[in-house]
Order: sequence, then structure tokens, then C-alpha cells
Amino acid sequence: MNSKLIQEIWQNHNGKITGAVIGLFIGIFIITFGFFRTFFVLLCMVAGYIIGKRIDEKEDIMDILEKMLPPGYHR
Repeated sequence: MNSKLIQEIWQNHNGKITGAVIGLFIGIFIITFGFFRTFFVLLCMVAGYIIGKRIDEKEDIMDILEKMLPPGYHR
């Protein structure tokens, strides 16, 4: 295919393409590992993304943990 055509398709439909690929992988994971194991992996990915995003924003790790853990957990 023409690289210009592929670039134009990506620019106009990148959300749809990304969503379809993510859906494909989630479907394969659910079929392979089961719903709850896949859900656990997705939950860990989301937690890692949130923590990584806050670290990129130069937020202190102890502040992140204080928000996530129950009160009185940190001494």
C-alpha cells in the first residue's frame, strides 16, 4: 500500500484502530487465560499507568502512596 494512504488512514481513524487492536488483545487474553486473570492483569496495568503518570508529573511517591493506601498505614 501507499505509505501516504496509510498515514492518512491513521490520522483520521487512529482511535478506532487502537481500540480495535486493544479489543483484539483483550479478547485473546480472555480466551487464553480466563476473565478474572485477564481482569487482574488489566487492573495492574491501570495502576501502573496511574503511578507512572504521576511520577512523570514529578509527584512524590510517598504522596501517591498516601492517597492510595488507607489512613494510618504510613508511619
